[in-house]
Amino acid sequence: MKRFAPAKINLFLHVGDRRTDGYHDLLSLVVFADCGDMISVAPRKGAALEVSGPESAGLDASPSNLVLRAEAALRQWAEANGQKTPPVSIQLDKHLPLASGVGGGSADAAATLHALVEHWSLPIALEDLLAVGRTIGADVPVCLRGMPTLVSGDGDRLAPVPDLPGFALVLVNPRVEVPTAKVFGNLDVRTGTYAQPFPPQMDSLRGFVAWLDRTSNDLASPAKQIAPQVMHVEHALTASTGCLLARMSGSGATCFGIYPTIEAANTAAREISAAHPAWWVKPASLYQ
Repeated sequence: MKRFAPAKINLFLHVGDRRTDGYHDLLSLVVFADCGDMISVAPRKGAALEVSGPESAGLDASPSNLVLRAEAALRQWAEANGQKTPPVSIQLDKHLPLASGVGGGSADAAATLHALVEHWSLPIALEDLLAVGRTIGADVPVCLRGMPTLVSGDGDRLAPVPDLPGFALVLVNPRVEVPTAKVFGNLDVRTGTYAQPFPPQMDSLRGFVAWLDRTSNDLASPAKQIAPQVMHVEHALTASTGCLLARMSGSGATCFGIYPTIEAANTAAREISAAHPAWWVKPASLYQ
């Protein structure tokens, strides 16, 4: 049983006021790219979790791993509802950089939940699955949906969006870590969580990008203070052939560029890789 875990991209991310629990309300337009990790589930014959792949260094199979937390959370739901959950072995083939602002761990957890629901033949409703996902992490529910979504609150409110125009992406990570807590600790400007209406002509990529350009990622400025390499990545994307907009995703350090076609994205990725061979660079289409 295999499930793809696509990269999660925050096309914009606005931060609201701090709540009484210490967290902030957020507003973000999330899409997914067709690059990511792969989860495989099989009857238990070896370890509970095996990790491999080009980006697996530094990732262990401890109980804190989101994949194992997802397995434990779903098993708890199943047992509470009288369902059998035979032991499984899970394989994580890791292709997304760790802690990079593209939701890799949350996507892995979501893919694990989907794979286990099928493997165990669980009669779980989507709302119940989303609730299980929320116990693992705030980004897991939107990753369970795996489609363009307007996310608000602390990730608990998910709203569908109009059909987006087609476009391609280039994802670039400079191989630096930007701790999320430190980014929020340095946050000084908050756009707020008022949702501007979507543009009337969503089928026009130029019109959509012009609308998107009026939004922002409020976490980009503090991330650049912590890791100036993020700014260099944005500049490289902006200067690449065919780039319509460049921005940081999530709390960083991965940035993305928007391109009209996958051919344009491939060209830009080659340019950036040639100039910065130490960076992680990946062209991608939208995952639908």
